Amino acid sequence: MGDLNVVIAGSAGEGIQTIGAILAETVLTQGYAVFAWKEYESRIRGGQNTYSIRIGEKPCNAPLLEADILLCLNESAFAKYEPLLKDEGILLAEEKVRERMIAVPFEKIAKEQLGNKVYANTVAVGALVAILGMELNALKEVIGRKFSKKGDEIVGANYAAAEKGYTFAEKGCKGMCPWRLAKRQGSYYLMTGNQAIPLAAAYAGCRFISAYPMTPSTGIITFLATEEDRLGVFTEQAEDEIAAINMAMGASYAGARAMTATSGGGFALMVEGVSLAGMTETPLVIVLGQRPGPATGLPTRTAQGDLLFAINAGHGEFPKLVLAPSDAKDAFHKIVRAFNLADQYQSPVIVLTDQFLADASFSIQDFELDKGKPAFFLADPSRSSEYKRYQLTDDGVSPRLYAGQGEHLVCADSDEHDEQGHITEDLAGIAVAMGQKRQAKLKGLQKEVKPPEAVALDKADVVLMGWGSSRQAILEALSLLKQDGVKAGMIHFTELWPLPDFTFPQGKNYWSVESNATAQLARLVRSEYGLAFEGTIARYDGLPLTGQYIRSRFHDH
Repeated sequence: MGDLNVVIAGSAGEGIQTIGAILAETVLTQGYAVFAWKEYESRIRGGQNTYSIRIGEKPCNAPLLEADILLCLNESAFAKYEPLLKDEGILLAEEKVRERMIAVPFEKIAKEQLGNKVYANTVAVGALVAILGMELNALKEVIGRKFSKKGDEIVGANYAAAEKGYTFAEKGCKGMCPWRLAKRQGSYYLMTGNQAIPLAAAYAGCRFISAYPMTPSTGIITFLATEEDRLGVFTEQAEDEIAAINMAMGASYAGARAMTATSGGGFALMVEGVSLAGMTETPLVIVLGQRPGPATGLPTRTAQGDLLFAINAGHGEFPKLVLAPSDAKDAFHKIVRAFNLADQYQSPVIVLTDQFLADASFSIQDFELDKGKPAFFLADPSRSSEYKRYQLTDDGVSPRLYAGQGEHLVCADSDEHDEQGHITEDLAGIAVAMGQKRQAKLKGLQKEVKPPEAVALDKADVVLMGWGSSRQAILEALSLLKQDGVKAGMIHFTELWPLPDFTFPQGKNYWSVESNATAQLARLVRSEYGLAFEGTIARYDGLPLTGQYIRSRFHDH
């Protein structure tokens, strides 16, 4: 079976996420992999939004725009999203508006046969399950779990609604619906980036998060707050982003692994704090969930416009690490790695996500925890009779104690300081030595940074280069370009600063693929490696990169 794509379209408040979540879980119970992503307007009700579910026998965590099945919950949704429907695709809506479609009066069935229009969404899910050729009992199992806490009456009513939608659509499917998702062997977790990140933080030993809500990172602190008793991470909603980063630094100074999370506008307020972490050499993990700017921009859309901002954030010169995971599983491992390296090198670590990665749901079989375990680097106070918090060392890393860990005095100061942490004006002596000490850590960090992923470079004429969440879309583009007779390979970065030692093959045509207008990765690679680029494939309309988009833009050039 090839991958198929179901798009559920409707206005905010109509329940498209509820329909999508129930359908996705039902498909998972049948042993298939699911990738779900959503695009939505910045409003509580109204507008038109979609929830897309890609279904396959193996995980393919990349978005598709074209729909095999399009469910429209209102006329405006049909008017806006009909162009997504494939020629052989099937429309599902309440009323007949085209030849190749199935009309199911969801709301009428819910009102007249079940007594409440609230069941219309369950009718719609039942219809989708029938169109996909799944057994009704698979859906009933999911409904039973989802509504069990609401009592037998509610569960029974939803069973009835699902059955009516299923029966209605099954009749309309005669000779039209080619799919049959029979139960198969397979087992997957479905997890968003904003679920993987807090789970990873707790696993890595994080015990404190402070943040001010800002889409698309809000889900991180919300998840940790909801699961505070189980995960053991104290959560604090700060009054603003300045307070959030300073609270997290205070917790880290006191010995707790700590983090904060924000988006571009909030990170702009945090930048002075990033420099403070650099000067005080305080470990800190900062998740920066990107969205289009400048200013408020498109608050609910996706982008990769903050790469150079993150790398250059902060006044003065100090080492930092910038990571950019590619999917939810990679985000889990990158967060663990971020805490370990922040602790080891006593530096801020910025983890770049984006709205697409934060909100999309990825199929995961195994987190492979053995690939990255928590590591801790606090010093032992009993091994030092004379403690110097900023002791000069060859690698720039000083022994770190937290205040109260032992009998030693632990100082921290935002001014330049001596080895004990006291303010200094010794310009020719200790001030220069401290600057060199901080920069020495950059060399160690550079050795830690993993090289980019290289795919099919040997035979490639064209090399697509991207970073972060674009990985799967670029891989899909390679396959599509191969069909067009283009020999293409990929170089993909998930660890972006400091850049690692890497040798780029000669004689290739390099193209950057990015969700920004100014080819920020290309600019960075040009400046650091001296590599020339043939062209750029840029997307900055707020939608995620797809394999088909990359293919079409490549040929447009």
